[in-house]
Amino acid sequence: MKKHLFSLGFVALLGTVSFSASAQASMTPNTIQVGGQAMYPNKNIVENAVNSKDHTTLVAAVKAAGLVETLQGKGPFTVFAPVNDAFENLPAGTVETLLKPENKATLTKVLTYHVVAGNMTADKIMAAIKAGKGKATLKTVSGGTLTAMMNGAHNVVLTDESGNTASISTYDVNQSNGVIHVIDHVLLPK
Repeated sequence: MKKHLFSLGFVALLGTVSFSASAQASMTPNTIQVGGQAMYPNKNIVENAVNSKDHTTLVAAVKAAGLVETLQGKGPFTVFAPVNDAFENLPAGTVETLLKPENKATLTKVLTYHVVAGNMTADKIMAAIKAGKGKATLKTVSGGTLTAMMNGAHNVVLTDESGNTASISTYDVNQSNGVIHVIDHVLLPK
């Protein structure tokens, strides 16, 4: 009887493992959770970002700046995506002012300052930092630069042209048209 119960338990365990494996197989490989939602590598930057609860301010800003079509384009793009808290930490009224139609050019410059042409994975950024003897300069789509440095063995910190810093909290959120790295502060061009 014990042997029979053990066999039934083993079969049930195999069924659970088999179910889990098939459930995982239905998910896209390398799917990362951002803002409580899966980010699928077969979707573009905008298609994924609109599902992240941590990026509602960024999505609203991208829409207000008219950058949706651009970020749905072929790319590849590397986007350093500030979370909602990053926008909330800006001086009071900054986000509201930037979202006004008359400030579209400034908003566009701020947002494109967070975008680098190409697919700059964490490995590529870290290799560039190593090659630059501790610093890498990243040219942004807005025409400005970001400086990438290591803070510890595996943490990349970005510094904007005014000396403000942002840490990457989630690396390599792969998209069909590039990669997103989640950051904890908004970076500002001069």
